[in-house]
Amino acid sequence: MAINNISLDIDYVKKQFPAFNDPLSSKWSFFENAGGSYVPHNVIDRLKDFMTSTKVQPYAEFDISKIAGDNMDKGTELFAQIINARKDEIIIGGSTTMNIYVLSNAIKYLMNPGDEIIVTNQDHEANIGAWRRLEKEGMVIKEWKLNPENAELEVQNLKKLLSKKTKLVAVTHCSNIVGSINNLKLIAEIVHEHGAYIIGDGVSYAPHGFPDVKDLDVDFYTFSLYKTYGPHLGLLYGKKEILDKLPNQNHEFLEGDIPYTLNPGGPNHEELASLIGIYEYFNSLYDHHFNKVRNDIKDKIKKINELISNHEEMITNPLLEYINSRKDIRLIGKKKIENKNRAPTIAFTIKNFSSKEISSKLIKKGIATRNDNFYAWRCLKALGINTDDGVVRTSVVHYNTNEDVEKLINALNTI
Repeated sequence: MAINNISLDIDYVKKQFPAFNDPLSSKWSFFENAGGSYVPHNVIDRLKDFMTSTKVQPYAEFDISKIAGDNMDKGTELFAQIINARKDEIIIGGSTTMNIYVLSNAIKYLMNPGDEIIVTNQDHEANIGAWRRLEKEGMVIKEWKLNPENAELEVQNLKKLLSKKTKLVAVTHCSNIVGSINNLKLIAEIVHEHGAYIIGDGVSYAPHGFPDVKDLDVDFYTFSLYKTYGPHLGLLYGKKEILDKLPNQNHEFLEGDIPYTLNPGGPNHEELASLIGIYEYFNSLYDHHFNKVRNDIKDKIKKINELISNHEEMITNPLLEYINSRKDIRLIGKKKIENKNRAPTIAFTIKNFSSKEISSKLIKKGIATRNDNFYAWRCLKALGINTDDGVVRTSVVHYNTNEDVEKLINALNTI
């Protein structure tokens, strides 16, 4: 499970995250990463530097204002390169929910009453509710339903829903409950054959490997930066030629000024500048593991993605194997990670126990996790699971260890 005999140096990784040396957070085996990740010192340092030295209105001519603006721009530019996009195709907003809501209010002007929008019941509500609201504007909403037997979205069922009136398909790249990685590139190809737009929700995908949006050929893509080791922001990508068609959602004098047209209120300055720290962290991972062989950002991200994916698969499969060995545990999604078919986001229930009881028992054993519907209540409802009690979700990322997983298995063994 290594790239040219190179495996993830977990000791190096953990040294980059101050949480693992903090007396409050270090006591936990942290499995709530799908709700929000820890952040590396690079991000914290960037936040501190901005708040200390350049917390002024940006883009004036005096030095601290100029530096503030430069760092804000650099944060956006670096993330555009990370996902293989142009800087003017990136909107950094307060959250994914907000970004999609603003986008839906803009894109409706490209539609007419009777036009069709396809949503799924596997997604987080952020990529469902905003589109469903357009039914009040005369749009027709169709639902691509998951298969209740395996919780999967099946492409043949999408094909049955597509028509000449389809204008947009909203689909998750990876469910925050099921964990399956949907073939977004194939789905985009099918959607485009019908002349429609596609938006991919990558919130549960991006923490395990940043996407190449040009390779996916999606029209829009979104994910949460606070789940990819940064501050509480959301990123929205949109193809430039489509963004140019969307009406302004901001002040009148900002007409035509992307990204501001789709970012009412503007970005959080210090958090935007701190995105440089995410790039610095991943760049340091590359330099540490690959002896500073200089590639462009796209190549670096591809190698780091593979390094992270291999590590996560290695430590998560024993957990999946244990869960599958117990007849009283219902696992949601695929039984094993292989060929990057699922993310290490593991949701389950246990017979004769509420999910709340299980979560509480695990917390007492030093496992940071929780139970909830995680805003994917339509998914749980389709699977016949109580949406109030929800599921227990344990989510692994690359700073988790074999020891964390062993501790979790031992804790589950007491239930």
